[in-house]
Amino acid sequence: MPENAVPPATLPAPVARPSPAVVVWALAVCLGLQPLTTDLYLPALPGIKAELGASMSGVQLTLSALLLAFGFGQLLLGPLADRIGRRPVLIGGLLGYAVSAIGCLLAPGIEALVAWRVLQGLCMAAAVVCARAMVRDLFVPRDGMRVLSQGLSGLGVIALSSPLLGGLVVTAFGWRAAFVVLWLFAVATLAFIVLALPETIPRKNPAATRPGPLLAAYGRIARDPTFLAFASLTTATYAGLFTFLAASSFVFIEVLGLSRVAYGLAVASSSVAYLGGTFACRHWLARHGVRGTVKRGSVFTLAGGLSMAGLALAGVHSAWAIVLPQALFAFGHGIHQPCGQAGAVGPFPQEAGTAAALNGFVLAMGAFGVGAWLGVALDGTVMPMTLAVGFWALVTTLIAWTLVQRHGDPAAAAASVG
Repeated sequence: MPENAVPPATLPAPVARPSPAVVVWALAVCLGLQPLTTDLYLPALPGIKAELGASMSGVQLTLSALLLAFGFGQLLLGPLADRIGRRPVLIGGLLGYAVSAIGCLLAPGIEALVAWRVLQGLCMAAAVVCARAMVRDLFVPRDGMRVLSQGLSGLGVIALSSPLLGGLVVTAFGWRAAFVVLWLFAVATLAFIVLALPETIPRKNPAATRPGPLLAAYGRIARDPTFLAFASLTTATYAGLFTFLAASSFVFIEVLGLSRVAYGLAVASSSVAYLGGTFACRHWLARHGVRGTVKRGSVFTLAGGLSMAGLALAGVHSAWAIVLPQALFAFGHGIHQPCGQAGAVGPFPQEAGTAAALNGFVLAMGAFGVGAWLGVALDGTVMPMTLAVGFWALVTTLIAWTLVQRHGDPAAAAASVG
């Protein structure tokens, strides 16, 4: 057999198909690990900066380095999950995540904290990429969007509670206590996966991690117009959300003078809107299809981003002038993410892990760039954050109204690939 030839896919040992409730719960906790990892300790960032004597760029690196590792980790772990199955990669990632949370808890300085956050990002990649691939294992693209929106509703609940819980924990016990909460969540998720979630991959691919076939698969996926449309959509909308998340603790606490608990409530309001968006997504998918749903969601995205930027340019620098527009943006985000994540993987039923990994990598690189920019752009005012959210809202809307409308049919793309 030639070196780069793909051997026949092998069938795993028979496993029980998970119930819909188990799938939704698994999606919620595995995908929810990402906002928990970023949002829970947002109220702690000013405290980390003060206690560890770190620069603004150093503190931002605890977020951007995490996302850099998260992106590259998916490129490695997605194909590995196609080769050996979702379950071993997922369990190994959760074990490593628990270890990294303890490392962050005990970190003596900003350099050590960044290093442990890198490991945390790699392990978080295992949970997220396996969850996205699992949707394609079990469902056709349109059903996958509906189920993924249910899982992302659970993620919304986690995102809703994370900043408020983080504000309470950090206020009562200090910034290190945030990582105790992350450790507890990782252990509980690991127990659930071990006890309740069987293997979902329909066929393992022994060649999935071989360099030749892997590079060929990445090239083929990256050239697919449906993948490009939905990957661009998820990346742009998450870049806007990450701009808000990464900058908001400094803007709300240091610039606008909110307490940590009040800040947690402000961010939680965005999560409530995001949760509403995931419910609207399921309703609109049934009535308007994928393209119509994404087009309607982008109206909220654009209204939120432009109103936030417009109010800031008009000199209205207050918490409500950020919170209310951000709620509109987050509502749109709750529509774009389930459609975009399932849509990007939809054309590739036999390479779901690899496609999910490439989508996640592109998304993480976008967020990494945002974090690096914020490290030098934050200037003690609301302007960098508000203008950037407006910019990403405009980009997201343009993608939704052009690329997704032209190429946003993952079912048809899957048929053509097949």
